[in-house]
Amino acid sequence: MANSRRRERELARRRYERRRLREQEHRARRRRRNTILGAGIATLAVIGGIVALALTFTGGSDKKTQAADQVSATPTPTPSASAAIPASGPTKCAPITPNPPAKQDPKVPPVTGKVPTKLVTKDLKTGHGPAVKAGDKLTVNYVGVSCSTGKAFDASYPRGQAFPLTLGKGQVIPGWDQGLVGMKAGGQRELIIPAKLGYGASGQPPSIQPNETLIFVVDLVKIG
Repeated sequence: MANSRRRERELARRRYERRRLREQEHRARRRRRNTILGAGIATLAVIGGIVALALTFTGGSDKKTQAADQVSATPTPTPSASAAIPASGPTKCAPITPNPPAKQDPKVPPVTGKVPTKLVTKDLKTGHGPAVKAGDKLTVNYVGVSCSTGKAFDASYPRGQAFPLTLGKGQVIPGWDQGLVGMKAGGQRELIIPAKLGYGASGQPPSIQPNETLIFVVDLVKIG
């Protein structure tokens, strides 16, 4: 009888030990699982932070690039060679090379002697019909050259798409608003525009330097 009780107690003790060991193993597995899960979450958080930081820097760079590419007036300059220009503007224009600047462009008359400080207009071809006045809707083709470099910074001819505008509404630089008045459809005019009627002291770097004098040849396609 006594032996039977001892065996039962021993069996009960063993069952208890086995149950305790199982619980310890279960807790250990759960701790390992939680540790691995926590490490994974931390790793993902670090990766997410790096990605977000990279996107932030990239987005900021894009915005800066876009802001730098914007222009305050039309036509839009495209990159060309740059040159140091005095605060008062260039004193002599560089030779225009090549001339015409592109195969589709008209030839641009060179500016010789002292660079004009006031707007100069010269009709290269006389048009027909009524003369342009402020408020008229125009369609033009053009090529623009920087006086200091002799290089074209923008032109509509190679794009094969004429440029529309309403004269005198501030849609273009003041030199255009003033310099195109009096043209007739089919006419061609050269404009020599000082910086104060162009892009001013700030310019539009890198295409148009500060205080740059601009040379344009403009063809008036139509009025209205």
